[in-house]
Amino acid sequence: MAVQSRTQLNNKPSFIRTLRTYLELTKLRIVLLLLFTTVTTMVVAAGGIPELVILVPTLIGGTLSAAGASVINQYLDRDLDIKMSRTSRRPIPSGRVKPINALLFGLGLIAWSTFILWIFVNPLTSLLALGGAIYYVVIYTMLLKRNTVLNILIGGGAGAMPVLVGWSAVTGTLSFQPFLLFAIVFYWTPPHSWALALLVNTDYAKANVPMMPVARGEDVTRSQILWYSVQLLIVSLLPVLFSMLGAIYLLAALALGIGLVYQSVKLMQNKDGATARRVYKFSTMYLAYLFMAMILDVLIL
Repeated sequence: MAVQSRTQLNNKPSFIRTLRTYLELTKLRIVLLLLFTTVTTMVVAAGGIPELVILVPTLIGGTLSAAGASVINQYLDRDLDIKMSRTSRRPIPSGRVKPINALLFGLGLIAWSTFILWIFVNPLTSLLALGGAIYYVVIYTMLLKRNTVLNILIGGGAGAMPVLVGWSAVTGTLSFQPFLLFAIVFYWTPPHSWALALLVNTDYAKANVPMMPVARGEDVTRSQILWYSVQLLIVSLLPVLFSMLGAIYLLAALALGIGLVYQSVKLMQNKDGATARRVYKFSTMYLAYLFMAMILDVLIL
């Protein structure tokens, strides 16, 4: 009897294992990239390191909002995820988390985010973070993703919302400057997401998700990646044109932008998975390094 009890105890999921599973739902790597854009925008808006009394609650609230939206996204997409090899091992389709538990977890994270940002930062920041979560869950996941090839184009605004959150946290308002940074993330999203879509095209086709390679073909997708990379290069120079940032950022924007365009041209020439993977990795690096250059520009110049 004692042996059986010990066996049952050992078979129960440990707290650490459960915590890891729920953290997996939040897509922490994506959340960290979004947070980095938030912090960068706060540095630009403040002209230096923001006050900790604003920085800390903004980061906490931003983390909870982005994480909650990711959890609800996986709740809504659980029927698609189980069909795709890339996502079939996620917590919900693999059976490690019950769908209703994931939904309640995601809603709770967003609710706490809204409360923290409203009380400790300001109402505008709270509403912007909530709006970003709703944008991702309702506009992208529910309305666009399954129904139109424009899903990434329109849905890219959700990933750019943390920029507005960061600016409003410092200034309490919005002006045209944060929308320049918003545009950078917005135009970055298509080449980044479509490069990944080329790599997992079979999965999207199997799940009948109209991503660009499925709906328009791989050749069109490659040309669109190049087209948006060129636009991104141009848009990334606007903060210098409007005197928001200076020489350090300008050099980084030119080097990274030309590099992404070059990688996109190679993708047009070499129609293989290895080249698509290089574009995807470079685009991930692009956004992180570009925003790092913004911080250095503000702190050094």
